Amino acid sequence: MSGRGARGGGRGVTGGRGVREPRRPQTRLPALEPYGGGELTPDGDYDGLDFRGTDLAGQDASGARFLECALTGCALDGTRLRRARVLDSRLTGVRGVGTDLAEAGLRDTELLDARLGGTQLHGAVLERVLVRGGKLDYVNLRSARLTDVVFQDCVLIEPDFAGARLNRVAFVGSRLTGADLTAATLTDVDLRQAAALDVARGLDRLAGAVIGTAQLLDLAPVLAARLGIRVED
Repeated sequence: MSGRGARGGGRGVTGGRGVREPRRPQTRLPALEPYGGGELTPDGDYDGLDFRGTDLAGQDASGARFLECALTGCALDGTRLRRARVLDSRLTGVRGVGTDLAEAGLRDTELLDARLGGTQLHGAVLERVLVRGGKLDYVNLRSARLTDVVFQDCVLIEPDFAGARLNRVAFVGSRLTGADLTAATLTDVDLRQAAALDVARGLDRLAGAVIGTAQLLDLAPVLAARLGIRVED
C-alpha cells in the first residue's frame, strides 16, 4: 500500500565494535480517514484510520488488526488488545492504566510521548519498534520477544523483562529504574547511552549487553555483593 515504510531501514544511532544496531521503523502514513466512532470489536480490522482524542477506555479489541493507523491523544485505560496486531502505525500521546497487550504483535510502529502504567505486554512480539519520550510504569514484558527496538529519551519504572528475549535493543537517553532481567536473554543490547541504569533482579543476565565504564562502576557494589566479595577500605 502507498505510504508504507520500507522494511529493514533506519539504522539506530548507537552501536560499536561487535554490537549490531537496531533497525528503526520507517513509518510513513498515507492520508488517513477519521475514525467514525463506535466501540472497537474483537478481531476487528482497522486500516488507514486516524483515532484522534478517542476515548477507548474499557473497550475490547482482542485479536484486532491495526494497519497504517494513527492514535493520537487516545485514552487506553483498561483497553483489551490481547493478541492484537499493530502494524506500520504511530501512537502519539496515548495514556492509560492497565492496557492489555498480552501476546500482541507490534511491527514497524512508533510509540511517542506515551504515559502508560501497568501495561501488559507479556508474551508480546515487538519488531522494529521505536519508543520515544514519555513514561512507562511497571510495564510487563515477561517472556516477550524484542527485536530491533529502541527506547529513546523515555522513563521506564520497574520494567519486567523476566524471561524475555532482547535482540538488537538500544536504550538511548532513557532511564531504567528497578529493571527485572530474571532469566532474560540479551543479544546485542546497548545500554551505554542509558541516562540511568538500575537493575533490581537478574544482574547476571547482562551477558550479551554492552555497558560503559561509568555504568560498570555504578554496578560494582551490586556485582560484588552477588559474588560474595567484601569491599573494605
